Amino acid sequence: MNRVLAKRELAPLVTLLEVEAPRIQRRWKAGQFIIIRPLETSERIPLTIVDSNAERQSITMVIQAIGKTTKEAVSLEPEALMCDLVGPLGEPATMSKGKNVVCMAGGVGVAELLPVAKAFHQAGNRVTALCGARSENYRILDAELKEAVDELHWATDDGSFGFHGNVVQLLNSLAGPDTFQEGHVIGPIPMMKAAAEATRGWGLKLHASLNPVMIDGTGMCGGCRVTVGHEVKFACVDGPEFDAHLVDFDELTRRNRAYREMEQESLNHKCRVGLDIH
Repeated sequence: MNRVLAKRELAPLVTLLEVEAPRIQRRWKAGQFIIIRPLETSERIPLTIVDSNAERQSITMVIQAIGKTTKEAVSLEPEALMCDLVGPLGEPATMSKGKNVVCMAGGVGVAELLPVAKAFHQAGNRVTALCGARSENYRILDAELKEAVDELHWATDDGSFGFHGNVVQLLNSLAGPDTFQEGHVIGPIPMMKAAAEATRGWGLKLHASLNPVMIDGTGMCGGCRVTVGHEVKFACVDGPEFDAHLVDFDELTRRNRAYREMEQESLNHKCRVGLDIH
C-alpha cells in the first residue's frame, strides 16, 4: 500500500495527490504513467505521473473526479493508504534537442503535459506551451508551467483569460508551417484530432499522448488497443505516445464511448445484497 502525503484542490473536480512511492520515484521518466487502485473494491485506472520528489520519495498525480474510481481516489486524505499503485508503465516521451517545440494541452491534460514540457526544455529545446481551459477558474499549474517553458499561452472557452477560443485556434493564431519543428499534444480526443489535422502538411513531427481505457497495463487485456498507421498498437506498452498524424482518432473515440457507457452503469449501480425480497 502507498501512503498519501499531500492533497490539494487545483480547480473544480481536479485534485492533486502526492503519494509515497520510492521505487517508482527513482525510475520514472516524463511521459510514463501508473495504474492505481484506490480501494480494494476499486477498478484499476491509468494516471500520468506529473512530478516526483526524491527527498520525500514520492510521485504526484492529478485526478479529475468524473468517474467512480477517480472519485474514490480523491476521497483519500493525507495519511490514508492507497490500495495499490503499479508503474512506471509505458514508454517515455520522445525527446529531441535544439528545436522549437510546441506543447499543447486541454483540461486536465495540462497537468499531464507539464513533465513532458519540462523535459523538452531541459533537453535544450525552446518550448512554447499552449494550454486550454473551460474558464479562468479551471486553469491549473500555471506557476509550474511558467517555470518549465520559455513561453506560455492560455486559451479559455469563454474568453475569461487569455485567448478566447480553443487551443487549436490559439495555435493557428500564433504559428504557421515553419514556426515549430516538433510538438506534443495531450487532452480530449477531439482536441488532439483537431491539432493533428491543423498541423498536417506543416512538416511538424507531432506526438500525441493517448488515454484509452487500460486494465492491466501490460498489453494482455487489449483494452487499450489503438490503430496507428493502419497497424494495431497497445497504448500501455507501445505508447502512450504515438505519431498524431497516423492515429485513427475516430476509432479511439468509438472505443472510449463504449467504455463510458459502462462507467455510467457502474456509477448508477446500487448494491441490493441484503435487502428484503417480497
